[in-house]
Amino acid sequence: MNPPKLGEMLFSLKCFMASMLALYVSLAAGLPRPFWAMMTAYIVASPFSGAVRSKALFRVCGTLIGSAATIIMVPRMANAPELLSLALACWVGLCLYVSLLDRTPRSYIFMLAGYTAGLIGFPAVTDPATIFDTGLARVEEITIGILSATVVHSLIFPQGVGPVLLARLDRAICDAQRWMGDVLKPAASKAQALHTRLALAGEISELRVMSTHLPFDTSQLRWTAGMVHGLHDRLTAMVPLLLAVEDRLNTLRDVDPDSLQPWAALLHDTAAWIQAGHNADPARAAHLRAELARLKPALPANASWSEILRLNLAQRLDALIEACEDGLELRTNVGAVMEGGAPAKAPYRTPPLTPSVLHRDHGMALRSALAAALTMVVCCAFWILTAWPSGAAAPMMAGVACCFFATQDNPVPLIRMFVKWTVISMPVAAFYILCVLPAVHSYEMLVLVLAPVFLIGGLFMPRPATAGSSLAFLIGVAGTLSLQDTGTLDIPSFLNSMVAQLFGFIAAAVITSLVRTVGGDWMARRMLRTARREVAQMTRMPAAEPLLTISARMLDRIGLLMPRLAIAHPTPEARAVAVDGLRELRVGLHTAQLCGLQQQLEQAGVPLRPLLQKLGAHFGNGGHEHGQAPAALLEKLDSTLRAVCAAAAGEARLQAAAALASMRRDLFPRAAAYRPEIAS
Repeated sequence: MNPPKLGEMLFSLKCFMASMLALYVSLAAGLPRPFWAMMTAYIVASPFSGAVRSKALFRVCGTLIGSAATIIMVPRMANAPELLSLALACWVGLCLYVSLLDRTPRSYIFMLAGYTAGLIGFPAVTDPATIFDTGLARVEEITIGILSATVVHSLIFPQGVGPVLLARLDRAICDAQRWMGDVLKPAASKAQALHTRLALAGEISELRVMSTHLPFDTSQLRWTAGMVHGLHDRLTAMVPLLLAVEDRLNTLRDVDPDSLQPWAALLHDTAAWIQAGHNADPARAAHLRAELARLKPALPANASWSEILRLNLAQRLDALIEACEDGLELRTNVGAVMEGGAPAKAPYRTPPLTPSVLHRDHGMALRSALAAALTMVVCCAFWILTAWPSGAAAPMMAGVACCFFATQDNPVPLIRMFVKWTVISMPVAAFYILCVLPAVHSYEMLVLVLAPVFLIGGLFMPRPATAGSSLAFLIGVAGTLSLQDTGTLDIPSFLNSMVAQLFGFIAAAVITSLVRTVGGDWMARRMLRTARREVAQMTRMPAAEPLLTISARMLDRIGLLMPRLAIAHPTPEARAVAVDGLRELRVGLHTAQLCGLQQQLEQAGVPLRPLLQKLGAHFGNGGHEHGQAPAALLEKLDSTLRAVCAAAAGEARLQAAAALASMRRDLFPRAAAYRPEIAS
């Protein structure tokens, strides 16, 4: 085991200081369970002060909503404990469902509103008379813990999320620039390199969610939140453009390598400009785009496949240079603000995206909510039927376990880990409750006796490999202290409480494994089915979503799919085959572009509805999940492309030809080259 670093020791000290501050304020205020405040200070702790502050706001709001819901429900169903237990379980499930649909820190509002109601409400099922006082005390204790953590982590050597986010953003930009350089060079990429590049999508999605903490951060980067979101949007646009440019260049090298000879100098100059990074001359972009416009081929009625591919390449490369140009200016502005200067006007050609465009899975959210509610109902039924004195702890802990790990494909291993470290924490908690705390007669002595365990345990929280286990251990100790009345405790009541907690965790693991657990490969197939359904719906909608929104969602799905495909397909060859199926995700972009051009094309005499109907039928029936796209769809694509080439000149005609060529390559990568005339 590596010795602790200075940053880890400082973080552990700050966590302990925050928890002791919360404990002092709770004791001074005479609150009944001061250890709730101490435990909350550890739950909200994060190495980044911006994350602590944002979670603090959302957690306080969630706690208030959860306590208000409990105070409303308990008096109205006080005479029917079975109905009250069912209502609380349904409330927790509903809040968990909503929280899983929001993949930003805002989800804490709904999650806290759920299990806070369980923490307050289940003990009141058998004693509803004191629900208002209990709910108020829990809100006060939790709020004190949250505020204490916020104050300490914000004032004492705060570590802003800004520098870390900016470093990761620069790394993502460098990866994208390296990819662009590789694409524009003659050497083809290997399958493993493709997998590594697509993993960039996951980094972009994580950065988008991470940046939601920026408005709460302590660094100067918080003033650049809009520009950072703009950088994310440019990176989001670059990935599908790079995939398209790479595919067109590789295809042209196969079908008509001589046609790329006039492009060699432009490709070399573009690669050199991109790889210059921060030192790139922004004025150079205008020269590159002018040269690109000169090389862009015309689109005659009998345009060959090579001409159409080069037109497509020119459009995609032009958009890529534009995105790089915007990204370069935005990154320069961010750097100016970080140095205390004023930024130039941000080049927003489109409004920045929000995390609401990310992938949402209503079905899995519903299954998670059902598993949580069912687990709590089972625990409540056992508790009420057996008249278990400490049985309220079972549904409480079951609800917490189901909520904490609901975002995992298979939550059971993490629940088992939580159970393991909770069991390990029991002797420590028992030693404190039965031996140490009865002998403590001052706050100063209490701090001294708690320091060894919590300072040592806090050292492991910043480490990703041990963060979960150390937090489970510390919550186990502090949570047990918060559940006990340390003045009048006996061994039977302590053991009863511990057994009830374990029963809740075990019930959560068993029912979750039966109702909720899925494999990574199953989730990957489910995401692809969702993407196919969206394409099918898009073909029937009068107006499609903006291209950048669809691109962000496509990228987010790729980012979610890549780690699952890596586990399900461990060999590079199998993974390359799986990644090839992600081509379908890009069809949504081309479909949205065609839907936006539909009115102009129909006015030019090019009907798109028959093609859209065939696309909708193909993706509505499962797309590539049931094999190669049908030959009839390829024929309709080619006939529509011929009609577009023969239509009157116009910008919409060029954009449609490029979109159809991209769709043909993504749906039929191994098909024979397009022929301008139908073979007789």
